[in-house]
Amino acid sequence: MTSQLFDEFFEEVVARRAIGQRLAERGDRLSTDDLVEVVRHGPVLEALFVHAPLDHRDIEAHLGVSRATSHRFTRWLDDEGYARRVAGGYELTGPGQVAAEEVLRLEYNVVAARRLAPLLDSICEDHQEFVVEPFAEATVTVADPDDPFRPLRRILDLVGDSTTLRGFNATAMVPPGVTAFYDRLFGAMDVELIGLPSSIDSLTAAYPDRVEDLRESGQLTLYSREAFPYGLLILDDCVGIGGYDEDTGTLRVFVDSDDRTAREWAERTFEAYRSDSTPLKAVE
Repeated sequence: MTSQLFDEFFEEVVARRAIGQRLAERGDRLSTDDLVEVVRHGPVLEALFVHAPLDHRDIEAHLGVSRATSHRFTRWLDDEGYARRVAGGYELTGPGQVAAEEVLRLEYNVVAARRLAPLLDSICEDHQEFVVEPFAEATVTVADPDDPFRPLRRILDLVGDSTTLRGFNATAMVPPGVTAFYDRLFGAMDVELIGLPSSIDSLTAAYPDRVEDLRESGQLTLYSREAFPYGLLILDDCVGIGGYDEDTGTLRVFVDSDDRTAREWAERTFEAYRSDSTPLKAVE
């Protein structure tokens, strides 16, 4: 996705938050019953969206419904202007195609929200820049009482052979004591990290010589700022977001994706936070 397309996508996502207000101002809000009817007819809308034209027998076979139900479905579609008769049965009208797409999108995003719930519950509500859609099919790794280090192991697996790492609040996701991560970090990687001042101090205290040598060589660039809503990692092949337990500050969930739109979002987010951070100079 190009930067211009991403900008348009993100602007459209942000604009959705005012949809209800705009509809109300125009007097165009649908009743709850009308919305429920559209969702209830989602299966037949989808069947026609994918397989049209379909006659009543086709609808009955696709949906496993009775003849009476298939006729009731087509009457509703006709009354709402969502389908029309053609040779071979019924097909969706333009409004019907939009309705079918939006019902599918609703289901897709509701399923995504359920999968991403551990992360969404961890993100500060004041930070609305996170966009669900690019992460709808991401891998979600959640800590549990029997295996509290699952998210950390996922991060270690992903770092693998990556030659670059950019991100913020990484030291909260991977404490300096996890030498496997920092051996890789201080190896053949080009690294840009934004951290809390205390986190940067902890990293420098744990690896003073290595940090300073890499900063002097330009292989490691550090920035500091006072607060983060979550953790972010950008690797060669994927991007990941970490959410924390409010009480303990430990990594609760890590969500990673190789989706191009997710990467574009992550890069834009990193750039925004970097521009609002203080670069740390190497000791001369």
